[in-house]
Amino acid sequence: MGVLKTLLAAAVLTAAPAAAGAHVVADPGQASAGAYQPVRFRVGHGCGSAATTVLRVEIPPEMVSARPQPKPGWALQIEHNETSKVVAVTWRGALPDEQFDEFAIMFKLPDAAGTLYFPTVQSCGDEQNQWTEIPSPGERASHPAPSLTITPKAAQAESHQH
Repeated sequence: MGVLKTLLAAAVLTAAPAAAGAHVVADPGQASAGAYQPVRFRVGHGCGSAATTVLRVEIPPEMVSARPQPKPGWALQIEHNETSKVVAVTWRGALPDEQFDEFAIMFKLPDAAGTLYFPTVQSCGDEQNQWTEIPSPGERASHPAPSLTITPKAAQAESHQH
């Protein structure tokens, strides 16, 4: 009986990281204010058992600039507002459910520290995963939007720029 309990405990512990990584996440999750920073939006699975066919990432208005990376086999659409600022990026293609991939955007980060959220919709044919929830402080969202924490500029880095 002890071996069975140990195996069950190991199975639960092994499954927990997979469940935690099941949503779309931004990598890295932290970067310095004012920097040019590539951010990869990692898609860990499809919707149910369906392949991911569309990934749409909304860009926070605080972001200074956004330049998406094209992906072979995927169509890229860039949405702009009336001032030509990028407000959303959409990739269309096919990512099988049992595979993962990363979709990259190069950002010029704002000078102010804080956390920015990227509401993201993952479409798989007729199904969707809406990774759009922005949690309140101390709250844990069930479908969290990918986020990037902007840290203050390092004092040493600022002194070398002059």
